Amino acid sequence: MSAFAKRTVIESDVCIIGSGISAAMVADRLSRTMKGRIVVVEAGDEAPPLGQRYALRERFMEYGENPWPNDHLDGYEMEGPLQSRSMQVGGLAMHWGGVTPRFSPEDFRTRSMFGVGTDWPISYDELDPFYQEAEELMGVAGEQGPAAMDPRAKPFPMAPMPLTYNLGLLKEWTAKAGITMWSQPVAKNSRPYSGRAECCRNDTCSPICPIGAKYSPDFTWSRLRARNRVTLYPRTLVRKLVLHDGSMRIASAQAVQRNVKGAGTPVEFRAKTFVVAAGYVWSSHLLLLSASSRAPAGLGNRSGNVGKYLAGHRNQQAFISLPIKLFPGINGQHSLLSKQFMRSPVGTEYLRHDLRVWESTFDRGPRLKGDDGALMLGDEVMRDWRERTRTGVARVRAYYDVIPDRSSELTLDPARKNAWGDPLPRLAFRDAPASAALREHSVGAIQTLFQTMASAGGGTVIQREEDDARGWQDHPVGGCRMGDDPATSVVDKWGRAHDHENLFVVGAPTCVSASCANGTLTFTALALRTASEIAR
Repeated sequence: MSAFAKRTVIESDVCIIGSGISAAMVADRLSRTMKGRIVVVEAGDEAPPLGQRYALRERFMEYGENPWPNDHLDGYEMEGPLQSRSMQVGGLAMHWGGVTPRFSPEDFRTRSMFGVGTDWPISYDELDPFYQEAEELMGVAGEQGPAAMDPRAKPFPMAPMPLTYNLGLLKEWTAKAGITMWSQPVAKNSRPYSGRAECCRNDTCSPICPIGAKYSPDFTWSRLRARNRVTLYPRTLVRKLVLHDGSMRIASAQAVQRNVKGAGTPVEFRAKTFVVAAGYVWSSHLLLLSASSRAPAGLGNRSGNVGKYLAGHRNQQAFISLPIKLFPGINGQHSLLSKQFMRSPVGTEYLRHDLRVWESTFDRGPRLKGDDGALMLGDEVMRDWRERTRTGVARVRAYYDVIPDRSSELTLDPARKNAWGDPLPRLAFRDAPASAALREHSVGAIQTLFQTMASAGGGTVIQREEDDARGWQDHPVGGCRMGDDPATSVVDKWGRAHDHENLFVVGAPTCVSASCANGTLTFTALALRTASEIAR
């Protein structure tokens, strides 16, 4: 029976819009710290349960089928570099890589320390306990780097993923280049944890972990739903938020239940507090769609900054041939990490980046043609393959910080609309002038570092790459940036909209910058911090 068969108005204490990883963290914390009713609204379908994932992975391997069926909404193609079309219960983190580094203390003070970008209204120390809480809720296996580079108040919940033989050799190589590296923290179990299995380290987690060793938000939703702590409404698209008559508080979320035949049943969600947890695209999009006579530019948009300052980072990557015998094939997705370059030296041109190293089989697979282009067959193929694998290959990559411009933005596209006539978003990422001016320097400096690393190991850089497809920036954030000044930001340091006292935005949209590291752990820590304020 449909959840709406007997009513079309649903009331709660807290209404969370979106069911991704940030929403899951908010719901988890609120379920532990308040007694009110929590409702979660998700536009996408349910995710397949854990028991089906082994078979789904098999069909992916055999037939190339999507192991996440119905994980997006048809008709939602848009202009601009969208990171993912994923829209289902659990969101994009249903098929994330599980990589969970923290931002560095410098990320929150780039203007004060380096004279570029914008300082956050919170510090690393303020976020530290919520980083810890997120790591414990998800189950993060990690190794702390040197305290000066990688500070934390408490240990990781689990010991790090063991370094493979290959990564052990590569760590010795990077040490010769004067680089301190350690095991990348990941939301994968290095031992049985929270009712989930230990990671087998056999690279089956992409694109779907068949045993549940990698955290995904559906585990949180399953637990909360089983305990009747949340009511989750899938296939329900929130089209706009509506203000109370006579005040700037949010009264309701107007939604439509997506029916199988494509029609929709109107649904109204009323709550004391609304939490928008729909990611860097759909959070800003909903606020802009919610324009009214009292908020003509959209909700939360008195500053005109909803959808502005979209941020991300780019990467430089290289493959380095080394005179080391490697044996690829065990946990090849795991990497070494260094934060050694995440603090820009005083008096130099601004450049901050992380550094990661993996084993690689690049240019080391079997082939049918030799270097001279001549065809090889039979034993000749094997002799060539054995000879070329006498040396190993490392993949090295650096995400470097990109300062966003205000014109790096999400806007409504009048030419593209969904099935209910709502304009879809249009995305454009643009560097701030200071960052654009430094791009050539940034690329050159990182490539020089790669060459230095290669030389330290008696190796050779055999290929360089840059990820910049169609204006792409990775791990995108922004659109509802936080700040103390309502004239220049959308939400305060707790994620509460400056214009609406019962409206909160959580996760990636509130970030002031994207750092130079994967941002998911920071999104979840921010969401938990906001949940603490909602509960208070």
